Amino acid sequence: MRNPLRYRLWYTTRQKVVTSVLAGALVITSGWYGIGRLTAPEDRSCAKGVERPQGSDECVGVSGDGYDFGRSKLTEVAAAIARENASLKSGRYATVALLLPLTSTDGAMQTKMQRELQGAFAAQYRANHLSNDQVPKIRLVLANTGKNNLLWRPTVDRLKTMTGAPDNLRAVSGVATSSTQVKSAVKELTAAHIAVVGTTITADDIANGPTGDPFPGLARVSPTNRDEARALAHFGQVKAAKALLVQDTRTGDHYTDTLRAAFTELVKGTRYQPELFTSRGDPNDEGTTANTFQQITHLICDTDAETVFFAGRHVQLRQFINALGARGCQSRAFTILTGDEGSYLGNDKKLDRSALRRKVTVRYASLAHPDTWAPKKEGAKATGGSAADYRDFLELLATVSKAPAGPIGPTDHRSLTDGQVIVAHDAMALAVHAVRQATGQDSRLPQLADVGEQWPRVKSSLKVSGAGGWICLDNHGNPYNKAVPVVELAPEDAGQRFVAIAWPEGGPPDPKCLPLASAP
Repeated sequence: MRNPLRYRLWYTTRQKVVTSVLAGALVITSGWYGIGRLTAPEDRSCAKGVERPQGSDECVGVSGDGYDFGRSKLTEVAAAIARENASLKSGRYATVALLLPLTSTDGAMQTKMQRELQGAFAAQYRANHLSNDQVPKIRLVLANTGKNNLLWRPTVDRLKTMTGAPDNLRAVSGVATSSTQVKSAVKELTAAHIAVVGTTITADDIANGPTGDPFPGLARVSPTNRDEARALAHFGQVKAAKALLVQDTRTGDHYTDTLRAAFTELVKGTRYQPELFTSRGDPNDEGTTANTFQQITHLICDTDAETVFFAGRHVQLRQFINALGARGCQSRAFTILTGDEGSYLGNDKKLDRSALRRKVTVRYASLAHPDTWAPKKEGAKATGGSAADYRDFLELLATVSKAPAGPIGPTDHRSLTDGQVIVAHDAMALAVHAVRQATGQDSRLPQLADVGEQWPRVKSSLKVSGAGGWICLDNHGNPYNKAVPVVELAPEDAGQRFVAIAWPEGGPPDPKCLPLASAP
């Protein structure tokens, strides 16, 4: 029987030629396609302005178009920012970037990222809609530095290209962790004359000061670790003879390094050597430090200490609290004093809250708390902040939390107790203040370098009245005598209870809020 396919394709000379040509073309096309697939660069883009660097699956870069960097907690607030940005006219806005580790895998850090964005968006909305049409309008973009800020370099390089049109980048906020990577990022940005406003960086060595300004154009809204420690000392009146220090020996972490130094000063006169532990290179790694703390609590029971200063990050702080709650000397009462990393434990499911019912009190120097500026008694005249400023902030949150501006995620009282939304709002408000103060009478935009030069004039009647208290800066961009809420972890789930306001200088600033010549 004849093969019908052979008869149709290979019977006549003409069929043979046509079939051969078609087959050859198919082979060549397939070859070129295969070679192209093998040699073409892999598409590593995630969204406009965002891609996965070689060797990483994280999406890093800069976006103001609603991209949430694969984090569902950021979806609503990123979309709200995108809607606000889309309403702005080209050439009529200045851009402020939020530099943050948005793809962090740590649960507490993911919550922090959400709240940083919420606070910054609230300040953006106020600037664009509730400021008597001041100019320029403010565009907000998200700049991801990756888990533990390890991929900061490509994102900072991208930001440095955005100072011209159409972005007109004029400031960077966020900058929320006191790490070596963040310090390097701040160094790069300020060297490029880009103003930087830190939200929750507290390390003393990521700051300018009387001995020099290694980061020209850097300002902060949070006190340094030294100022936090001074405020705790004025508040607690700790007896050094009955205090000891538990400290992380891992170096290179600017938060723990400077907190350790500050607490060492406070326990001068103690009879006890510091109790040491060493966390992993990634401070969010549980490691084996829980085993170490089980031993340390035995040794603490052998002392007559009443106060324990803890110099370490929040994961290790949680492990230490859990261990101290299970200590052998249950009849003894202990107070743990630590820095603002204590705020991360409000929603930490691994914290054994029953430890807080076993004569373990945990207090930390918070950066903000919603009960700090509760209405005072009739006739009281407080300085350093006000209930009216905080009330305005709550009204703003109510507006941006619902359509058409929102939704942006939870902003109830409990969501505010870690202070992150408040601090992020105040940092963004400070950035907006500087951008507009630097804008000349006949200009739509300020010169790039002029923004960071505004910090020495943020004081007295030009202070920023933040939701977390007055922001009065010294000549080096550091907050002067900023209110430090002392907050206590409560046994109730996610309870973070306001205790009192403490002040680095021992008392609130005078109404003029002018830094003293002798201020550190």
